[in-house]
Amino acid sequence: MRLLYEENIADIAIGAAVLGTGGGGNPYTGYLTGREAIRKYGPVKLCSLDEMDDDDLVIPTAGMGAPTVSNEKLPNGIDIINSLKTLEKYLGKEVKATMSIEVGGGNSTTPIQVAAELGIPLVDCDGMGRAYPELQMVTHSMYGISATPMTIADERGNILILETISNKWTEVIGRSITIDMGGRGMIALYAATVGQLKEAAIIGSMTLAENIGRTVRLARQQEENPVEAVRKAVNGFTIFEGKIADVNRKTTTGFARGNLHISGFGQFNHQELVINFQNEFLVASIDGKFVATTPDLISVLDLETGEPITTEVLRYGMRVAVLAYSCDKKWQTPAGIELVGPRYFGYDVDYVPVEETYGG
Repeated sequence: MRLLYEENIADIAIGAAVLGTGGGGNPYTGYLTGREAIRKYGPVKLCSLDEMDDDDLVIPTAGMGAPTVSNEKLPNGIDIINSLKTLEKYLGKEVKATMSIEVGGGNSTTPIQVAAELGIPLVDCDGMGRAYPELQMVTHSMYGISATPMTIADERGNILILETISNKWTEVIGRSITIDMGGRGMIALYAATVGQLKEAAIIGSMTLAENIGRTVRLARQQEENPVEAVRKAVNGFTIFEGKIADVNRKTTTGFARGNLHISGFGQFNHQELVINFQNEFLVASIDGKFVATTPDLISVLDLETGEPITTEVLRYGMRVAVLAYSCDKKWQTPAGIELVGPRYFGYDVDYVPVEETYGG
C-alpha cells in the first residue's frame, strides 16, 4: 500500500489518457477533481488486491456518456457519491474499496475522488487496461461478473437502480438513461469480491498509468523526445506522424462518433492515416489499409509535448504522432475478440496483433 498525493494524480491523469485511446473523458478535468478531493480529504490509499481479504467488496465508480458532453456538463461531486452509497445500501454489504472500471482519462481519477471522500482505498487494477465505449466491454464480462445491480445518478439528485438480464442490456438501458440525464451520468456497477477480481481484473493499471504520466513529465523537463519516451514506456510502435487535416465528429446515441484524417509528413509524406472512433480510437488505416485495430491500443499524442489528445479536443492543424501497442492478453482470447474485436464495431477486418504488423 502507498499514498497518492496531488503530484501522483497529475501523472495518473496523463498516463491514463494515453492508455485511454482517446476516451474516458478529459484528463485535465479529471485531474482537477482528484486534486481537489485530496486537498480537502487527504491522500488516498492505493492498495493491491493481495493486501485485501478475498471476500472484501469492491465497487467501481465512473462517469457514463459522451466525452464531448463531459466538457460542458461537469459532475458536481455529490452524484458519484450518491451512486456508490445507494448501491452499497441496496446490496446490504459494506464496500471496502473502489476502483477504476477503465484506465482512461477522467474515469481513472473519478474513483480517486470517491476514495478520498469516503476514506476507502483505491485498488490498483481496472476492467479494461484501456478505455472502451460500452459498459459490457470489460474483463469482468468474460469471467461471469454481472454489471448489475448498477446505480446511475445525475447532478439534480435523480438516482436509478438497474437490474438487467445481461451486461449488454445494462449498456443499452443505461445509455438511454444517460441521454435523458443530458448525456452524462455517474455510475457504480460491477460489484465484485477481491477473490473474483484476482482472476478477472487487469492488475497494476493505475501504477502503469502513473509511470507513463511520469515519463511524459520527465521527458519534457529533461528536453528529451516525449513521444519516443512514451513509445518505449508502452513498448509500442510509432505508426504515423503528421498534421490533422480533418475531424468529422458528432454526438449521437450517447457517443462521440467520427473519424480523424491525418496528412503525413517526414517519412510518412504523401500518406494519409484515418482513425475511426466511438468515444475511443478503434481502428487505424493508412491509405485504405488497416494497420491497427481494437483491442490493441491506438494513442494520438501532441508531437511536441507528448500529451495525449482525446477525441473531444481533436482540432484541425494539430501536429501529432500516432502510437499503436498491444492490449492485455485477456483481450486476445476468442472471448475477448468477440467482445471488443473490430467486427463487433462493424469493421470488415480480422484482428491482427499490432506486434505482428510492425514487429518485423
